[in-house]
Amino acid sequence: GETTVVGRLIGQWRELGAAQVGMVCRAEDAGLAAELDRLGFPAGDRIVNPQPERGMFSSIQCAAQWAGWRPGIGVWAIALGDQPHLRTETLRRLLEFQREHREEICQPEYEGRAAHPVLLPAWARAELSAVAGGTLKDFLKLFAGRLVQCSVNDPGLRLDMDTPEDYKRVQSLMSGT
Repeated sequence: GETTVVGRLIGQWRELGAAQVGMVCRAEDAGLAAELDRLGFPAGDRIVNPQPERGMFSSIQCAAQWAGWRPGIGVWAIALGDQPHLRTETLRRLLEFQREHREEICQPEYEGRAAHPVLLPAWARAELSAVAGGTLKDFLKLFAGRLVQCSVNDPGLRLDMDTPEDYKRVQSLMSGT
């Protein structure tokens, strides 16, 4: 669109009314820092993962343990940085679904497959802070009885943007071609 991938993600969550957007970053990622500065994204909302080589779950745990969250945030979204193509309507539907299931972990599903973003109530975020290692999938299995899925019709849920070819698919998906 008219911005960068990270700009689209931040703008989308702000449009949806997020009380706070936090961004997990690698230490010394000058390129991302410069883009966040250009976007006017507050330095105080940047969460540094000192060991990003440990994988995505380490970034999620850094965010869960971060002391910078504003008091009173009742729901926490784990949104991936490689999904700028998700429809705003999809995210809005997931947030509405979460309001109907306030104490449950909520996750979108498309064609029978669970996807991101995952919405966590406060109790689950606290549990996430305490768990040692593993993956987000492992964590969600621990609380399978408290996880509900929201069926949505968004093929973008099946696509992560990890390669230049994926980026081209994302562009096609977003332009409707």
